[in-house]
Amino acid sequence: MMSTAFGGPGPLFLLLLALGIDAVLGAWLGRALPDVAGLTQRLCAVLDRRLNRPDRREKDRLLRGALVIAVLLAVAASAGWVVEALAAGGSAIGTLLKLLVLLAALRGGMAAARVRAVRHALEQPGIEGARAAVTGLTRRYVHAMDIHAIARAAIEHAARSFCRKTVAPAFWFILLGVPGLLMWCVVDGADAAIGRAGPRHERFGLTAARLDDALNALPARLAGLLLALGAPFTGGRLGSALRTLGTDARLHPSLNMGWPLAGMAGALDLALAGPHKDGGVTVNDPWVGQGRAKATPADIRKAQALTAVAALLLAGLVGVLMVGVARL
Repeated sequence: MMSTAFGGPGPLFLLLLALGIDAVLGAWLGRALPDVAGLTQRLCAVLDRRLNRPDRREKDRLLRGALVIAVLLAVAASAGWVVEALAAGGSAIGTLLKLLVLLAALRGGMAAARVRAVRHALEQPGIEGARAAVTGLTRRYVHAMDIHAIARAAIEHAARSFCRKTVAPAFWFILLGVPGLLMWCVVDGADAAIGRAGPRHERFGLTAARLDDALNALPARLAGLLLALGAPFTGGRLGSALRTLGTDARLHPSLNMGWPLAGMAGALDLALAGPHKDGGVTVNDPWVGQGRAKATPADIRKAQALTAVAALLLAGLVGVLMVGVARL
């Protein structure tokens, strides 16, 4: 069921409006509006401590984790249907609420502000400020990072955030309206809290991780394609970007995140991901992209421009879909 079932092309216009507002005011709105994924992440962290005790059997931990996700999805879907019901019939208050929910879910502007903060920190003397700025944007050990690794981490965050905070929310809103949008947000937050690899979450977080992989499969590939298509607008070569997308996306350890990273790497002629140090141990992850590994603040600026172009391409797709629905 597409969101057009909730009122023709109107929801798609609302999505276009939300994308535009997020691009301009996203950094401020990110602080003013609640973050559904962030709230879910904190809630799951609390439930993890209470329900995921090491002395429990693996089967019990798996069932408890699955139950947490089922309850979160039910709450998200119910809340979404309430919002859709309030917005039905052209109610101004309901439509405004629907727009606010969209803006709370779209966090691309907030992510761009954090990436910009890393670039500004790298442009200042000393590396400690840049390490502090990139903390929270990567799971890698930031104290072992040099300037180039910090720049790559910021660029990778820009690619991942474009997928998870712009493309995926828009995709699920188009497909299932506000219920789909909120369900994506809670899965995104749950995966961030308990879906990561490791013995503690191997069972308790399995449902969150697998569901996140399933829900993000198409958005991740769309995000990678949009980033690759933006290459000519930022000085890159479209053919090279598309080749990198086709050859390197599957090299990343993540089932889905290799796609936006490959699109970004190919468009900017960079090598992203790759080996890194975790404490005193070197983790030999493969490189994604065939270009330079020595990224710079100038490359971060290009990555920000590329994500802006890709967001415009996404808005264009939504616009074309809106016109097509209006003609049905």
